[in-house]
Amino acid sequence: MDLTGRKILVTGADGFIGSHLTEMLASQGRQVRAMVQYNSLGSHGWLDTTAPQLKKEIDCVAGDIRDPDFVRDAVRGCDVVLHLAALIAIPYSYKSPAAYVQTNVVGTLNVLQACRDLNVSRLVQTSTSEVYGTARQVPINEEHPLQGQSPYAASKIGADQLALSFQRSFGTPVAVLRPFNTFGPRQSARAVIPSIITQIAAGITELKLGSLHPTRDFSYVEDTARGFIACAEADAAIGEVVNLGSHFEISIGDTAAAIAEVMGVDIRISEDASRLRPAASEVERLFADNRKALRLLGWSPRYAGLAGFKEALRPTIDWFRQPANLARYRCGEYTT
Repeated sequence: MDLTGRKILVTGADGFIGSHLTEMLASQGRQVRAMVQYNSLGSHGWLDTTAPQLKKEIDCVAGDIRDPDFVRDAVRGCDVVLHLAALIAIPYSYKSPAAYVQTNVVGTLNVLQACRDLNVSRLVQTSTSEVYGTARQVPINEEHPLQGQSPYAASKIGADQLALSFQRSFGTPVAVLRPFNTFGPRQSARAVIPSIITQIAAGITELKLGSLHPTRDFSYVEDTARGFIACAEADAAIGEVVNLGSHFEISIGDTAAAIAEVMGVDIRISEDASRLRPAASEVERLFADNRKALRLLGWSPRYAGLAGFKEALRPTIDWFRQPANLARYRCGEYTT
């Protein structure tokens, strides 16, 4: 599907991936409506940092994904919906699982109902590699069993299955995109890469981290944003689940070492018990099979393998090192 002249709604546009995706679409000259979470400060999240000339091209609407009337109004007049709005912090899902069901499951249902009723041409549902749980076989393809090892993962499994059910039951043109571990500028402090970078940038050389042995498949946010656009354009993606990953795995310990190497420092690591997941909830290994993305979307990562990972770390580190950006983060504190 050609996106030229089509109005695109991005939910969760105020967040990490959502803001990068919204800016990429706007910079391509797309008509973009950005759904952001209402707050009394009138903040648009990370879109507040968007260059003024580009921000003028973005139609921002503020509300709550859990409100079906607001969601319907936001979807009205849009041809394509890229649904990223979600609660994503795994540790907080242990404390407040009901909030994850309301936001991730009910919020997705609101989007699906609006898209169905308003005859939207394409809906891309954002999944997560966490739905796979610990890999039973690698690389993980889209046929891998789903394992809800945290309330967050369970809520995303529910949301994905709802989305696919609307495609099968009502013909709603849904594609499910399943990014693995995206990183880059603006990422939340609760994620491991920002936690490592901000501690080192603040002059801390004994880092506090959780488990070091699990492996992750990290993708740079620019690659992930490109994947969303490719998925929206690909007619072959309708009714399908598609992984977005770099096809490269690295342990958390080796991730810390790679960041320290790029930043030119020596580090020591101490285990912080508060950062450990419950034993049966820890996802030990994530390693994406991304062949389906190449076949259906024509997408492949520009930042692949260890060399690509280190290349993408450099702009990420440069962003976090800027004093105004670093000041947004409480370095060394664990953010759930």
